[in-house]
Amino acid sequence: MRSNMLKSGLMKNSGKSITRWPEGERPREKLALIGAENLSSAELIALLLSSGTHNLNAVDIGKELIKKFDTLENLSQASLEELQEMEGIGPAKAITLQAAFQLSRNMQKEKAENQIMYCKNPADVAKIFIPKLGHLKQEIFSIALLDSAGKFLRDREITRGIINASLIHPREVFRVAIKEAATSVILVHNHPSGQLSPSNEDLSITRQLVAAGETIGIPVHDHLIIAGNKYLSLKEAGHM
Repeated sequence: MRSNMLKSGLMKNSGKSITRWPEGERPREKLALIGAENLSSAELIALLLSSGTHNLNAVDIGKELIKKFDTLENLSQASLEELQEMEGIGPAKAITLQAAFQLSRNMQKEKAENQIMYCKNPADVAKIFIPKLGHLKQEIFSIALLDSAGKFLRDREITRGIINASLIHPREVFRVAIKEAATSVILVHNHPSGQLSPSNEDLSITRQLVAAGETIGIPVHDHLIIAGNKYLSLKEAGHM
C-alpha cells in the first residue's frame, strides 16, 4: 500500500523541483524510509545526478535517459559523449553514471571469480569476462590463465584495438602464461559490433595459438567471443 502511494506521488510530482516534493516522496528520503530496492530506476539515477535543470528535475532526467536508451543495459554502455547529449547532463554527471555502472560490472566479475574456482565449461569463463568485456566499444584480446587442475588463476589483457594476427603474436600470449606459471589458457576477446560469428582472422589467430601451445606444452582449451551479454565458444561451435 505504501509503495503504491509513493509511486503515485512520483507521477504527481513529475516536472516539479524535488525540493518542493513532500519529504517522504523525495528519492533520498524515500530510500532511507523503504530501502533502495523499492526505488524506481529513474529515482536511483536521480540520486546519482543529485540535481536537475530549470526545466527538468533529476527524476525527470532519469526517466528521459531510460526512454532514450530503452534499457538500463543500453544506458550502461553509453559513452560519455552520448550521455551528455541529454539535457541536464554535463561531464561530471556523465562520469558519475559511468562510474556507477562500472562498479556494478566490477562486482559481477568479482562475484564470478570468487564463485568459479574451476573453469569447467565455457559458461564459467563467460561469467568472468562478460562484465569485463561485454560493454566495451573497443576490441580487447585477453587470456584466462589456468593451473594443472583447471583452476582459474587470473586473467591478463594481451592487446586492445583491431584484433589481427600481426598484433597477437604467440610469444606475447605464452610469455604471460609462462611468467604466471599457468599450465593452460583460454583465449577471450570481445566483438563491440554485437555479432558473435567468428571472423576469418579470429579463426586464423586461434589455429596459430593452438599450434604454438601444443609446441611449448601449454594447451589452448578454448577461444570465447564475447558480445554484450552473449558468448560463443569456438570449441563448442566446432572450430577447434
